[in-house]
Amino acid sequence: MKILVLNAGSSSQKSCLYDVPDVGFPETPQEPIWEATIDWGVGTDYGLLTVEANETKQKSELSIHARAHGLGEMLDTLVQGETQVLENLSEIAIVGHRVVHGGTEYSDATLITPGVKQAIEDLIPLAPNHNPAHLEEILAVEEVLGDIPQVAVFDTAFHSQMPKSTAAYPIPYHWFEKGVRRYGFHGISHRYCAERAAELLEESVESLRIVTCHLGHGCSLAAVRDGISVNTTMGFTPLEGLMMGSRSGSIDPAIPMYLMREEGFDFEGVDRMLNKESGLKGVSGESGDMRSILKAMENGSDRAKLAFEMYVSRLQSSIASMIPQLGGLDVLAFTAGVGENSADVRAATCAGLDFLGLKLDSRKNAASVKDADIAAVDSTVRVLVIRAQEDWAIAGECWKLAKGG
Repeated sequence: MKILVLNAGSSSQKSCLYDVPDVGFPETPQEPIWEATIDWGVGTDYGLLTVEANETKQKSELSIHARAHGLGEMLDTLVQGETQVLENLSEIAIVGHRVVHGGTEYSDATLITPGVKQAIEDLIPLAPNHNPAHLEEILAVEEVLGDIPQVAVFDTAFHSQMPKSTAAYPIPYHWFEKGVRRYGFHGISHRYCAERAAELLEESVESLRIVTCHLGHGCSLAAVRDGISVNTTMGFTPLEGLMMGSRSGSIDPAIPMYLMREEGFDFEGVDRMLNKESGLKGVSGESGDMRSILKAMENGSDRAKLAFEMYVSRLQSSIASMIPQLGGLDVLAFTAGVGENSADVRAATCAGLDFLGLKLDSRKNAASVKDADIAAVDSTVRVLVIRAQEDWAIAGECWKLAKGG
């Protein structure tokens, strides 16, 4: 079965094609047979298409003025040239989309219908940078591939069963009834991470108390109990919670009010500062990339050192805050770019959690092997590094729906 996975961002388009058996979805993640990305932010009048397949990598420019046709040009590389892996696009059995915001209505992946498209459109005010791109992508697939089944896999779905006491904000209750609540994000990654951790430990996910740490440019935690997300750090938007690459995470809400009243900031200025100019980037003055922060620390940058210490301190505090709701901690799992690759972040974070009986094996941690337990033998908490497999998780949801599961 050929499954196409599409992941649209506000200025990018990532895609991959999997070829999986018709019977029995593989337990071990497979590599896609074709991958493509479109970066619309590289030039003022063009985007960059990069395609990898058949041990070949190709790059070409796309007109930014014909962005709606970009998906069609990208899909053409599936059936022609050195990256051809299909005889015809009709071989694609189903298409899966990562959709950032599904509100409270969707707790599972769902086949896309006119009603689902309308729901995605209705939620644009809550995800203005992403949901429009998802909707554009879905309509483009309809135009190119006709009535092929399409599936929406919502980033918010995994968190949809959080208790109301966690989901509601301590503001007048009628705002909760109007949809101002904590939704949570990175749900596809958190669900996969928790389930993969359980597989590696040869336990059922329902039997484990897990904190999953999705640490990339955007960062969030999820507390998983009985296989369900019962808490997460992101909320009404992806700005809440942990300190991130260029996002502030949670701050005193009076700060934006102060800046608007005393410093003349408008809404756009506050939004830009908190989402684009804060976090590691804002504190260090160097970069929002953890690799750059660590290098700057080696070169003696006090601000980079401060940014790192703040990042770790907030991460530790947030992990600790999840534990009472879980009733203890069995597994701490790290995933995504920083979580998978920064032994320094993992070591510093875990050093503050030794009161839980958590102990790292320093050699295993330094190796940064994916899908591995890096805890010491006598640690009472297992610490895992899980390779992020968001696209593979989406493919799995598509396969289940295609098989009527």
